[in-house]
Amino acid sequence: MENHKSFFTYIDHKFSDSSLNFDSSAFSDCNSDRSCDFPTTSSESRQPKLFLSCAVDNSDDLIRCLITHLESSSSSIEEQKQAAMEIRLLSKNKPEERNKIAKAGAIKPLVSLISSSDLQLQEYGVTAVLNLSICDENKEMIISSGAINPLVNALRLGTPTTKENAACALLRLSQLEDNKIAIGRSGAIPLLVNLLENGGFRAKKDASTALYSLCSTNENKTRAVESGIMKPLVELMADFESEMVDKSAFVMNLLMSVPESKPAVVEEGGVPVLVEIVEAGTQRQKEMSVSILLQLCDESVVYRTMVAREGAVPPLVALSQSSASRGAKVKAEALIELLRQPRQQQQQQQQHFESNDNER
Repeated sequence: MENHKSFFTYIDHKFSDSSLNFDSSAFSDCNSDRSCDFPTTSSESRQPKLFLSCAVDNSDDLIRCLITHLESSSSSIEEQKQAAMEIRLLSKNKPEERNKIAKAGAIKPLVSLISSSDLQLQEYGVTAVLNLSICDENKEMIISSGAINPLVNALRLGTPTTKENAACALLRLSQLEDNKIAIGRSGAIPLLVNLLENGGFRAKKDASTALYSLCSTNENKTRAVESGIMKPLVELMADFESEMVDKSAFVMNLLMSVPESKPAVVEEGGVPVLVEIVEAGTQRQKEMSVSILLQLCDESVVYRTMVAREGAVPPLVALSQSSASRGAKVKAEALIELLRQPRQQQQQQQQHFESNDNER
């Protein structure tokens, strides 16, 4: 399984793309669905709510009843919606039921709902699968039931809520390392990048969290960069009011280990944004931005010159002399040294030319 960590060394310090040990709480985890009860149509509101009222004494009987309604060819769309919604509620509110529901055979009929042309039925199916995917024991069953491609299709064509919950479900499934490449190759990453750029606030959070998980492999990092991820990342990092600066910086820092990422950051105007964060961001944001700039500048005199001209040295000096963490100070000092090298090389070249002139 491909899962690389990239390292580079400067001034006797070895850095990796994960060496910052940032607090991953910047990512709000995708737990069970966070929406209120789904809005009901007039036909649903008239439909008797028999299933849950039968469930008080025997959840096993209820689960079998719900699965029968999902699988039966004689069930109407409304009956399927009712069954899927109640499985969603049962798996959301009763975590201990998630494995029981899966073992009873609910996953395959729920996955089939994800391909429904009825958008509300698709939404119910996606959300129920999300809730079941929280249980680690269910993840392999969901994958083996062929859920990846339907979830990707829901990410492409579903309602806003469907897209958000499909992103969360893919995140959950990607927590098994063997699934990361399969999800990446399914076409999910460009759709997640689109959700990051164009979705609402919750969609952006869910997309960034899913991308962070998927991009622990170099293949998916490259795929994300080629899908244009740097544009929304830079835009979100430039907006301090977006509440997405930390999450976006986490993802960008992770991507910097693949060579395609560096010109992409520069082309999308990332350098002035990163320098501004070093100057005005929180301590964690400053440290992440320094890490990104350090990787950007590590092997490129052109990028060092660009970063220096943006005025990075004064805020870096201030950071190195502040009460920041030792790791942040070490990285700031290493980046300062890198940024001073072009000037030193220029001075040495000038002295060399003047010496040659004098000899003549």
